[in-house]
Amino acid sequence: MSELKIEARVLSKNFGNIVAVDCLSFEVGSGEVLGFLGPNGAGKSTTMKMLTGFLAPSGGTASINGHDIISDSLAARRIIGYLPEGAPSYGEMTVRNFLEFIARVRGFSGGEARRKAAAAIDRLNLDRVPEQPIETLSKGFKRRVGLAQAILHDPQVLVLDEPTDGLDPNQKHEVRRLIREMSSEKIIVISTHLLEEVHALCNRAMIISDGRLLVDDTPAGLIDRSRYHNAVTLVVEHPERVASILSEIPQARKVELREGELTVFPAGGARLFEVISDAVKEHGWAVSELRLEAGRLDEVFRQVTQGAIGK
Repeated sequence: MSELKIEARVLSKNFGNIVAVDCLSFEVGSGEVLGFLGPNGAGKSTTMKMLTGFLAPSGGTASINGHDIISDSLAARRIIGYLPEGAPSYGEMTVRNFLEFIARVRGFSGGEARRKAAAAIDRLNLDRVPEQPIETLSKGFKRRVGLAQAILHDPQVLVLDEPTDGLDPNQKHEVRRLIREMSSEKIIVISTHLLEEVHALCNRAMIISDGRLLVDDTPAGLIDRSRYHNAVTLVVEHPERVASILSEIPQARKVELREGELTVFPAGGARLFEVISDAVKEHGWAVSELRLEAGRLDEVFRQVTQGAIGK
């Protein structure tokens, strides 16, 4: 089998005079877990609907493993598993009946359809509710049913819109574990507003806003853009006095005091943590916390989407 690939070329979508997606171009390859980030209304869900054939683009093209999403739509859809926003389903059906129905739609029949549904129930830990009508389930269980139908046919490409929305911490852990297990042999695209999800799952992240691509990088690369990268944060007694002293050291570019925490930003490539550790010992400061900052993804996200950082 040839290497999996999603290709989008100047993909666009207009709703009347509203530009929802504005000339997006990108590729995603096998083994990549792409985090698709952006503020509400950025165009994430619209892009996913175009990639999966649920919306026709206004301009541009996209293909899934060589199958054009318009001219070869059925072939593209056969290799995609899609979890849309809201996880729509037939509420009056039981979980098992719904998944068996999806299996038949996917081309399985008889005992094979039942086995596919049972396997999906097992993988998503739905064995407590298989005979329960979907409309009676909690939001978290409904979300897991939606993910079960997306993976039921073992698709080569998974497109997941907010896959852990409504899940409790234990359920999130299990779903993330499942996604990691599947990731090496598939393309997985995840739309999320949870920055922790990018840390937990993704090896690549794209940030869009107003339908335009702003940044395409690894999660580590995004964090490196943070002004907090390699800064040092302290929780210390008499922080104003400590700040005054630390602002005088040559390795410190800037010192900020915010909400009881003192953050010192390095000048150039200074190894600030060792310098501040030595200062703490020298002055005998009462420090309850001292940490080296890797960087803050939430701060990078805000700056990118508000235009403070370019591509």
